[in-house]
Amino acid sequence: MKTAHQAILLVILAAVNLQGQTGARLEITSPLGRSFHSQPDEKAVVSAAEKALADDPKNVKLILKLSQAQASVWQDKEAAETCTRGLAIDPNNADLLTERGHRELPLRQFARARDDLKRAVTLDPKQTEAYYHLGLAHYFLGEFSPAADAFYKGRDLVSSQDSLVNFTNWCYAALRRAGRKEEAAKALEKVPPEMKSNAGHTEFYFNLVRFFQGRKTETEILPPAPKDPSDTEAELVFDTVTYAVGNWHLYNGDSAKAMDYFERVSKGSVWVTWGFIGSEIELARHK
Repeated sequence: MKTAHQAILLVILAAVNLQGQTGARLEITSPLGRSFHSQPDEKAVVSAAEKALADDPKNVKLILKLSQAQASVWQDKEAAETCTRGLAIDPNNADLLTERGHRELPLRQFARARDDLKRAVTLDPKQTEAYYHLGLAHYFLGEFSPAADAFYKGRDLVSSQDSLVNFTNWCYAALRRAGRKEEAAKALEKVPPEMKSNAGHTEFYFNLVRFFQGRKTETEILPPAPKDPSDTEAELVFDTVTYAVGNWHLYNGDSAKAMDYFERVSKGSVWVTWGFIGSEIELARHK
């Protein structure tokens, strides 16, 4: 019969073996009790960034690149720690604060992210990425009016259509959750009927805005559930759109339908998407 000590040792060895085989690291345990891991560094982007930094360890730009490399394989915990190392060298670096705040969001460290991103926009009031993620930090904390205000500020600074559409999507959602319905409808006017979508990654945000405007139907914009677990891009689109439609039902009074959509998203595995995070939060709140 195995002793308790032997059993624990076997569990540890199994975990170490799994990490060695897959390159996965435990990143977080979610509010719904699921354990989420990083992806393997198959293209050696992290090791390459680490090597470059080793040759110039106080180079803040290389520290930032390492954090971004880590985040690309969902090593968000390590990415945040890398930014902390950089901030020990340059405490008032707005880019590092923005990066750390961004990486704290998938770790569900929303209050920390909010504090970092508030400081980032104080240091650099034109940092649109900081406003975007500050809006998300407020939003995930249930601080919907401050979230809308952050999205407003970022939206008014951007120059590209894709960024305008992304900000408009979140601005609308935050305003509706804040009960500012008339203001939300006004915010949608930033994407006029004659505007055409740019093909690519952000097209689904454009379709969501058209849905909010009543110009597209729910059926038209909802993507099919991804069938290939390795197709993270397909799941990102599914999570984003399905969450947003569920959220629309929530602030329009159909909580049951909203929870059904959130449940669909929560069955996935791309735990770093905003739609996945938002769905988990709502399911945890309505337990």
